Amino acid sequence: MTNEVPRSVTDEVPLRVAVIVGSVREGRQGRAVADWFLGTAAADEGLDLDVIDLAEVDLPLVLPGWGGTPSPEAVAALKDVSPRLAAADAFVVVTPEYNHSFPASLKNFVDWHHAQWQAKPVGFVSYGGLGGGLRAVEQLRLVFAELHAVTVRDSVSLHGPWSGLGEDGAPRDAAVCAGAAKGMLGQLAWWGRALRAARAERPYAG
Repeated sequence: MTNEVPRSVTDEVPLRVAVIVGSVREGRQGRAVADWFLGTAAADEGLDLDVIDLAEVDLPLVLPGWGGTPSPEAVAALKDVSPRLAAADAFVVVTPEYNHSFPASLKNFVDWHHAQWQAKPVGFVSYGGLGGGLRAVEQLRLVFAELHAVTVRDSVSLHGPWSGLGEDGAPRDAAVCAGAAKGMLGQLAWWGRALRAARAERPYAG
């Protein structure tokens, strides 16, 4: 007799993870950091990774009023990304820290969506300064809590991008950073599969 709990069918399906590159700044290192993370995450065959680079998403700053209709420009921009967020089981946000917070481009993208975030986990890869972007992450946790998302406890924090990252955007302290990424992804995968199964059994009412 064994105490092993049988795995559900949903556990066998790859976890769909949307990786959101939050910076649109000229000369940014966000895409290079995201590429490093993707290379690390690719070792996990249980993940299906989808990159959403906000530098390629032209969303207006003006949101429609309650019950209003988005502008044609917004509809065109959302047509590609919104279904991908809805299909995702989990999210990883790659963000710098600007002035003790996260970029306006990222907040605007988050605010254009609502139901797509609900009852799903969010992990973070941050970079910037001595704090490694942790202040940006702490503020993002508050935002995602309001949207009924679950942020995982551990994050990946890259300190001093001007000295801690190589020209290719990969951390110079590769072993430590890869270990942090593995830990965060482990938590994200656990929550992602648990919440996916829960949503399938009983849709989240919010």
